[in-house]
Amino acid sequence: MTVPMLTTTVPTMRRALRGALAAAALLPALALAAPAASAASPSPSPSASGTAAPATKAGTSFLTAVNLSPGQDANVATSTGDYLYWAFGASEGQTPTVGLTVNLAPGTDRHGPQTWTVEVFDGLRRRQACTAGTQNATGDQNATTLSLSCTLREIRSWAEPWSGDPLPGTYYVKLAVTDVPQPDLGLAASVQLHVSAKGNADNAQPEGGELKAPLVPPAGGGASTAKAAAPVAPEDHWYTGWFSGWNSRWYWTIGGGALAALAGVLGYRLTRHPRGHRPARYGSVPPQAGTPQPGPYAGSERH
Repeated sequence: MTVPMLTTTVPTMRRALRGALAAAALLPALALAAPAASAASPSPSPSASGTAAPATKAGTSFLTAVNLSPGQDANVATSTGDYLYWAFGASEGQTPTVGLTVNLAPGTDRHGPQTWTVEVFDGLRRRQACTAGTQNATGDQNATTLSLSCTLREIRSWAEPWSGDPLPGTYYVKLAVTDVPQPDLGLAASVQLHVSAKGNADNAQPEGGELKAPLVPPAGGGASTAKAAAPVAPEDHWYTGWFSGWNSRWYWTIGGGALAALAGVLGYRLTRHPRGHRPARYGSVPPQAGTPQPGPYAGSERH
């Protein structure tokens, strides 16, 4: 019984050995073909412009505004009636331009014209004026897209606090629909945003000033487009401690009252006339007519 089993097993082992030898012979060929295959299908590379991928989100307030890196666009799907906020940085000498394209819902779903508005605010949330562009665009029921834009004034290196001129720092873009039929609120829409800037620090005007720190408030839930300057510690003087402390006002109140009382007493002493005496500049008082004059025996009784 053992011999037949050996005779049937030996051919099988031979075939397995031949297959292993053939696989070993193919390994060098596979190793040479692998680099060629990898060269034929390279991994994905960044875009030729080197810019970041478009942002797909937008904030709903100043605090949640989505930060855009330099040269980054935004492509956001939204609903009609939502407020959209983005934040970007601008440096001195630049003239930023914000361009938006709003893709409206199909005309068959709308019930009338829509008006969209874009506004730009600086880091102090002051509304900045647009020198060029269409801030308000209205599309009728058949319109499919709306184009809006806003070109700011040149970013200045410094300015007076009351002037409201654009200064280096963070800027906010706010997009909203300002006039729309009530049934159209909530319809799907999409927005494309592009921020461009021309000029550099060599164009900054006026000369002779310097901004202490950029206007970069927190944005995007605590993140900011640029690192804010470290807070400056208050300067101490020899009299600083006199005006600090929870009870310093009581000391100043008591001391002020005592000084006021002393000043009042001193003023009274300097200005009042001595009792029983008239000032010498008025001279002596002449005797009045009809008034008895004292005689030599005044004060003695006559008998």
